Amino acid sequence: MNTPNKPSITVSTAVRKPLEKVWSCWNEPQHVVHWNFASDDWCCPSAENEFRVGGKITSRMEAKDGSTGFDFGGIYDAIIPNSLVALTLEDGRKVSVSFSEIDAVNVVVTETFEAENENPLELQRDGWQAILDNFKKYAESLT
Repeated sequence: MNTPNKPSITVSTAVRKPLEKVWSCWNEPQHVVHWNFASDDWCCPSAENEFRVGGKITSRMEAKDGSTGFDFGGIYDAIIPNSLVALTLEDGRKVSVSFSEIDAVNVVVTETFEAENENPLELQRDGWQAILDNFKKYAESLT
């Protein structure tokens, strides 16, 4: 995945939920809007997902105070149910997300993405990890 001038960054978390629940929380828009932001002063007011190879995923991220926001999306390159999602972001960067079942109630989610050139690698890693941490918190809160 690592292309010239685009180093890859990997973040991961362990989620205490069954694989099927983790998978649906990651891929269904009605769940995505609850976790797809890096801090409590941001939100994800909308998400759309055409969940198939060649389909488009888009989400809106906004500051809660309305001061700024942006759309974030890409096109699916591969989907292996309950195992892997790979996509190309609108700016051409590659992302892969793997789901590894440890046992009946523990799943490791690992996300690897090509870094962009505008922000320091550490800032990018911290931001994507914060979103992944929000995902974990949200998924584990569901019954």
